[in-house]
Parts: sequence; C-alpha cells; structure tokens
Amino acid sequence: MVIVLILGSLAFLSGHAESSFATKRGWVQEQPVPFSHEHHVAGLGLDCRYCHASVENSAHAGFPPTHTCMTCHSQLYTDASELAPVRQSMAKNLPIRWNRVSALPDYVYFNHSIHIDRGIACVECHGRVDRMPITFRAKPFQMEFCLGCHRDPAPHLRPPNMTTVMDWGDWQEKHPEYGAEAMAAHNIEPEKLVSCTTCHR
Repeated sequence: MVIVLILGSLAFLSGHAESSFATKRGWVQEQPVPFSHEHHVAGLGLDCRYCHASVENSAHAGFPPTHTCMTCHSQLYTDASELAPVRQSMAKNLPIRWNRVSALPDYVYFNHSIHIDRGIACVECHGRVDRMPITFRAKPFQMEFCLGCHRDPAPHLRPPNMTTVMDWGDWQEKHPEYGAEAMAAHNIEPEKLVSCTTCHR
C-alpha cells in the first residue's frame, strides 16, 4: 500500500510539473492595454525591436516607452477607449505598468542580447507572437526547456540579422549546415552551456 501511495504521488507530481498550471504555458496575463501582437506584427509588419528596443544590447528586452506607442496613436485611434491608459500615461509622464508574460525566477540569469547576437530567434522562446491577438506564454520556461537548446544549439541558430523573422518556412532544410558553422564561428560549446553557473550565478 505504501509503495502504491509513493508511486501515485510521484506520478501526480510528475504530471503536475508538466501541466499548464505549473508551467503557465498557454496562459494569458492581463494587461493594462489589450495589445495585439497579431495586429502590430503580422498586420502592420512592425519588427520586435521597434517596441523591445534594448533586446540587442541588454539583458532585458524591455517594454516600449509610452512615446513609442504614441508615435502612431497620436494620429490613429486617438479616442479609442482601449487606449485611454496610453493617453493617461503620456499626459502624466508615468510609464505603463505592463505585466510580464515570460517571467523567469529571480535565481535564473538570462541575457537577451547574447542570445540575439548568436542567432536565437525570438520565436524559439516566445512562439509565433504574430499569431497572438492576446499574448500568452508559448513555451514552458522550465529548466529542461532551456537545457534542451543548450545541449544542442545548432538547430536553433539563425543569422543574427534574421532573429525577428517569425516564419522560417523551409529555411533550415535549405541551410542544414548553418547551425554547426555558427557554433564554430562563435566557439559555442554545449558542455559549457549546461554548466550550472551559466544560468545560476
């Protein structure tokens, strides 16, 4: 009976760890403004870096300052009720308090700029945001997810100037050698990437 109880508990915990409840995969985070990546990225063709301007040179991708939003919205949808928080933010000179969708625990070190520099596309971690009218967490962001890429980076590498491209089509089939070449060029060594101190400092 004790063995059955222990095995049942382990099975439950294992299932729980992979569940969307634990990983928050697919969960939507409420935002002060109902921002649609689908509209802005797929519809209007905005590049990720237009709003997340520090992603190439900082550990954090950053949220857009209000004046970035108002570049367009001082002219378009100027009376839309959904954009009232943006107008108030501009008038009061206070930042909009966006809620993180892809937050990592405090004990995990992550640097966006090194990943972008090496050619890890945004879609690898954030999914097809160009298909998200409301942004949700596309990947589990558990340790195993990160280690999967760190153990075998080559299939995930792209030219750094194309990291914000959402639809890769058959690019990898046409350039099967690129990943290995990029690893050699950047001296990417998986055995170092899986060291505990890479992410836990």
